[in-house]
Amino acid sequence: MLQLTEEHRMFRQTVRDLVHNEIDAHADEWEAAGDFPAHDLFRRFGELGLLGLEYDPAYGGGGADHTYTMILGEELGRAASLGVSMAITVQTDMATPALHRFGSDELKERYLRPAITGEHVAAIGVSEPDAGSDVAGVRTRAVRDGDEWVINGAKLWITSGTQADWICLLVRTSDEGGYRGMSQVIVPTDVDGFAVSRRLEKLGMRASDTAELTFDDVRVPVSNTIGEVGRGFQQQMAQFQNERMIAAYQMVGATELALQRTVAYLRERQAFGAPLLANQALQFDLADIAADLDLVRHHNWVAVAAYLDGEDITRQATVAKLKSARLARRMADLAVQYHGGMGYVEENWPARFFRDTRLWSIGGGADEVMLRTIARMAGIVGD
Repeated sequence: MLQLTEEHRMFRQTVRDLVHNEIDAHADEWEAAGDFPAHDLFRRFGELGLLGLEYDPAYGGGGADHTYTMILGEELGRAASLGVSMAITVQTDMATPALHRFGSDELKERYLRPAITGEHVAAIGVSEPDAGSDVAGVRTRAVRDGDEWVINGAKLWITSGTQADWICLLVRTSDEGGYRGMSQVIVPTDVDGFAVSRRLEKLGMRASDTAELTFDDVRVPVSNTIGEVGRGFQQQMAQFQNERMIAAYQMVGATELALQRTVAYLRERQAFGAPLLANQALQFDLADIAADLDLVRHHNWVAVAAYLDGEDITRQATVAKLKSARLARRMADLAVQYHGGMGYVEENWPARFFRDTRLWSIGGGADEVMLRTIARMAGIVGD
């Protein structure tokens, strides 16, 4: 069983204070603006070593174990703007893991180090207009011309797309179909031919900018390739496990706080001569959430322990993402319902929480993709 130490608890308090002071204090402003100053905020997180907890100290990382990443995720889940939290975790667990694992020393020095310090904002470019959860549908192509890749195509749903300094881009580098012939390439956003074609207005996660990006004869050095040419799909699949686990950690923190806030409201709110929390039906609904929260949290702990032991956690990460997303959505629905009209207006937290949590069953691999993966790994269907 995972054991948390006093050092872990002190780290948790540090992150909680930072989230309160640097995110919560500005959340309403950033939500209204539909944006937040990523470079300024990331530098603050970078100063405290939070953008590269597990990364090699040689490039500015903390060299910590994965337990600290779990705590970071849980505390980011408690933020008043989950869109900002999402952008931070894109930096820590979606755009940079492959670079850390497979990138050359030169690439790490040029791109990973400034991402860890917060000097650079990073983005991950996988989804496209015709290829979301189906990664095999990626069409953006990189053709070799001497020592350069010439890249053409488009990417969609790109978090931090309007502010990113560079993108970890999944592209096709050969004519092989399906999952073969892909590579990961670092593309700086200041190169000729790169453009933000449109900024997307979303239902939730409004403080986080999301964009469609286009690449028109973009040239980057072949040396910007992460790892081996043609191994991009495999490298991205490994990176997806980090993405799914950090999402699951956030959802535990978010659900826990929403449960606490809803219970506090129902304890104070009077109706028919008694606190609403005196209603046994409400008690049981919330107890059911609390029980499932325990299950998801302990599942995450098992996944963390397996990860620390070097095991393949594909199944654990997939289950964690699926179940934590559905639990957060259930909690969001109850929060709005039990706050009544006050939960349906933008001036109170349940409305934003309801909008934001809806993404978690879509982004980072939709529920249906998680179920398809579990069905295959459980032997329910063939490959």
